[in-house]
Amino acid sequence: MQTSKTRTSFYRRLYVAWLIDSGQAVSVPALMDATGMPRRTAQDTLAALAELDIDCQFEQNQGERNNAGHYQIRDWGPIDKRWIAANLQQIKTTLGYP
Repeated sequence: MQTSKTRTSFYRRLYVAWLIDSGQAVSVPALMDATGMPRRTAQDTLAALAELDIDCQFEQNQGERNNAGHYQIRDWGPIDKRWIAANLQQIKTTLGYP
């Protein structure tokens, strides 16, 4: 069965938010390493989290310059992160991630 672009886009956003919230990938380079996404896709996905009412903010490291810091999920909005954890393997399989 072919997976729709809508589903893969939705799952990609959920997975990126989960990676950030779990501390496994909290920067664009870390997201790229964890998923194999190109930089622009990772950046676009981060920006698109707001469309799901997921509040993801960049936290600048104290005393650092040039965007040194990390992303943090402040609010999941209407998304139940327990559902993501329970369905993580299905999400990764649908997206083609190991």
